Amino acid sequence: MATTNDFRRGMVIDIGGVLSQVVEFQHVNPGKGAAFVRSRLKEVLSGKVIDKTWRAGEKVTEVRVEHRVWEYLYKDDLAYVVMDPESYEQIHLDHELVGTAARYLVENCKVKIAFVDGNPIMVEPPGTVELRIITTDPGLKGDTASGGSKPATLQTGLVIQVPLFIQEGEIIKVDTKNDTYLERVSS
Repeated sequence: MATTNDFRRGMVIDIGGVLSQVVEFQHVNPGKGAAFVRSRLKEVLSGKVIDKTWRAGEKVTEVRVEHRVWEYLYKDDLAYVVMDPESYEQIHLDHELVGTAARYLVENCKVKIAFVDGNPIMVEPPGTVELRIITTDPGLKGDTASGGSKPATLQTGLVIQVPLFIQEGEIIKVDTKNDTYLERVSS
């Protein structure tokens, strides 16, 4: 069994039956009183972020999480279908489980899925994805890379800000951590 002294970023713990991932933590040793640990935790299933203070050395239940890379195949009305590229096993993931990662999923892309006891608990999109622009305002002659931005709707429905020179139909690279435009891939 782990203690709060063993905290590390990304660690998954069980708090009263709710799986939570450690986002941030800080060991505090005040001049007066007992030491404690401040932590920011993200509930794995709901995505809710909570702040919790622990006594230093308090026991916690660490959950062993296995991460595997799968290939996203398609989405139907009920679920997202992914395939293990080694065994060709297919599983169906509920819309709630996929959550915000759905904004980056295109057919045949790789996704990292976290499993606990053989059950999927979380879907992580790749760090960057290449998506086609479906709609955006037309650019004007003379627009430059540093001259501002405009909204663009991507093939997955995600809307981000892109430079003024970007046109409909182009493929761009998007950072999935903060939904930002990185570069144009092709015209």
